[in-house]
This record gives sequence, structure tokens and C-alpha cells, in this order.
Amino acid sequence: MLSGLTRLIKIVLPKGLFYRSLIIVAAPIIILQLIVSIVFFDSIWIKANKGMTRSLVSEIETLVDVYNQSDKNQINYITSIYKKNYDYVINVLEKEILSDSFERKFSPMDRSLRRELKSTFGSENYWFSTTNYMDIVEVKIRSDDKILQFLFPKEKIATSSVRLFILWLTVPSLILILIAILFLKNQTKPIVKLAKAAEKFGKGDYVNEFKTSGALEIRKASYEFDRMAKRINRHLKQRSEMLSGISHDLRTPLTRLKLQLAMLSQKDISKNMSNDIDEMEKMLNDYLEFSKTQSQEETVKIDITKLLEKIELNINNKNLTITKVDQIFINGRPNSLRRCFENVINNGLNYGEKVVINISFSSNLLILTFDDNGPGIPRDQFKNVFKPFFRLDKSRSLNKSGVGLGLSIVEDIVNSHGGNIQLNESKLGGLQVKISLPF
Repeated sequence: MLSGLTRLIKIVLPKGLFYRSLIIVAAPIIILQLIVSIVFFDSIWIKANKGMTRSLVSEIETLVDVYNQSDKNQINYITSIYKKNYDYVINVLEKEILSDSFERKFSPMDRSLRRELKSTFGSENYWFSTTNYMDIVEVKIRSDDKILQFLFPKEKIATSSVRLFILWLTVPSLILILIAILFLKNQTKPIVKLAKAAEKFGKGDYVNEFKTSGALEIRKASYEFDRMAKRINRHLKQRSEMLSGISHDLRTPLTRLKLQLAMLSQKDISKNMSNDIDEMEKMLNDYLEFSKTQSQEETVKIDITKLLEKIELNINNKNLTITKVDQIFINGRPNSLRRCFENVINNGLNYGEKVVINISFSSNLLILTFDDNGPGIPRDQFKNVFKPFFRLDKSRSLNKSGVGLGLSIVEDIVNSHGGNIQLNESKLGGLQVKISLPF
């Protein structure tokens, strides 16, 4: 039961820090206000209302007795006296039929008035309404064959201080909640700023030196985030420069080897060694591509449709089919996304004969599915293929070159754009790569 309650609270509570903090601040104020209101109404207002109603009904009873015992010809004189002294309006109604009273279910004033009238005159000898007139209560009492109508102000049975009390109770609470909102907005703003900076950095965008205000803990977190971002950027830059240097140093001897092989008389050996050198160059290029930091490329608005059309034109393979849709714009790095899509397409064409690309939408996500008719990948190996340098030779062709970085690069690019990638079995019989990107 406790776990179910916890789960319900997690579902009901807002997700944002600002609104959760607001609930923490506002909830005690509202609960205290409710408790004070309940105590006030129960111990003060309702009791005062009962006393005033009992007194009024007693006066009405006295008036009815006076009417019954007095000369009916002097009723106008009697009513004028009571109107002058008690602020009543009394009318004698002829041929009037008493109907059921209109009582508001949730009105303490109506309940109290009904209770007192019923105990004094019986259940069939009275009628009242508190809604026929704005500030007037109407009561009708049966006396012999006549109906006595009494009109009097609502102040006779309901104190006006309750409105003033509610005003004094509500206005300060609203002011406190407003102050809390302004304070929490100011306190959560640095946290939101830090979260946006972290999200931007996680997507591979360059983050300027990050400074923020707020509480000591927030400033410390911002300072440590800035240090971390600088350290990671420095590490990535050093890695890229190191690998670029290694690449340059290796390309020179590889080029000399190619020239020396071209001069060999044994053509078969020369051809085989040349293929090995080409394979080494390709591996070197794959390593460099994997190591490149994507923060070097700016984020711009990209038309995915045009980007796919350029890729289709560049690959120039009739077995590649792309579903044509209207213009779709997302924020991203065009070269990175192009490399991502090309890796998936080339992977499908290398191991299969056909690749079909479909574009769809789900909420705020752009979904691209790449289906091929190749040998596919066992389901238990879906997670492993995203590991760098992992090669699934058992299910894929052994004759295909590569170092197992294709899908690693794809996953890295997709994640850096705030998206995700999934592998499934394709309807074409091969592998389905599903890429979801926010737009």
C-alpha cells in the first residue's frame, strides 16, 4: 500500500523543480488557512449564526402570537410599529398556499433557519427563502387561515464579519504565495540555466565560460561544471591532435610502401600487399572519424528532406529508396548527421542488396527507419554492435572490410543531438535501424 501511495504521489507531483518547490511553500499556507477557516466557522461563525437565528425566530413567534391575540383591524398599526423598531416588513397574505422551502444544501444559514422554524412552528406551517432577494430573507408563517409574510435583512441571521474575516485571511495568503513565487523563480533560474548548459554540452555544442548566481551550492555546481567542460574539451582536443599527428606520420610510410610495391616484379604479392595497405588506410580513416569531436561544428537549422536527397545523389544506388515527404526542419550539425545517415545506409548496402528509408513523426520526435534485406543481427547482440571495434563476423559477411566503428559513430552522433537509436528485425528480412531526433 505504501509503495502504491508513493507511486501515486510521483505521478501527481509536477516534474519541474519550481512547481515542486512552490507546492512545498504554498501547501502549508493553504492547509493552515483551511484549518483556521474550519475552526472559525465551527466555533465562532456557526454558533453566532445559530444564536442570531434562534433570536429572530423567537421574535417572529412573538409577532405571530401578537397577531393571533390582537384585533385584526389593528394589524397595520402593529406592523408599522415593528417595521419602525425592528426593521421588519410584515404583510398579511390572503389565499396564499405554502409550498416547499428552497433550501441550499451547503448553506449553514439555510440549515440553521430551517431547523429553528421547524422546531417552533412545525414542519408544515412555514416557508422561507434566502435567495428571492439579494439582501433580504423572506419567511412565511401560517396563522389560522392567513399567511404572515416577514421580510428582514440577512444581517439578522448572518454576521457580516465573516466576509471581512475571509478577506483578511485570503489576501495575506495570496501575498505570501506571490512572494514565494518570485523568490523561487529567482532561486530556480540558475538551476535551469545550468541544466540547459549541461544539455547543450551533452549534445556536443560549444559552451562558453559558465557563470551563474544563486545559492552557494548552485554556484559551486556551476563552477565544477565549467571546470569539467573545459577539461573534457581539452582532452578531446588533445586526442584529436594526437590522432591527427599519428595519422600524418603513418600516411607517409604507407605512401612509400605503395611506391615500392609498385616497383616489385611479383605482381600477385604486390597486389595482395597493396590491398593490405589500402585496408590499413581505411582503418586509419575510421579511427580518425570516430575520434573527431563534434563540437567543432555549429548547430544550424537543417532540412532533413534535402539532406537525404543529397545523400541519395551522392551514393547513387538504385537499391536505395527514400520516402519523399515535405520539408522537415531540425536543429543539428549537418555534416555529422550526413555522416550518421551515410554510415547506416552504407552498412545496409554492404551487407544487403536493398535499403528503404521511411520518415514518420511521434509527438515532438522525427523518426527515421532504415530497413535492409541483409543477414541481420541476432537480437542478443543488439547492444554489443554499438561497442567500438566490435565485429559480428558470424552473422555478417567475413569479406567486408571495416573495424567495427560504423554503428558506434552513428550512436555517438544521434545521442549528441538528443535523440536515440534502436535496432529491430526488419520486415525486409534484415536489420532495421530506428533513429529518433527531436525537432
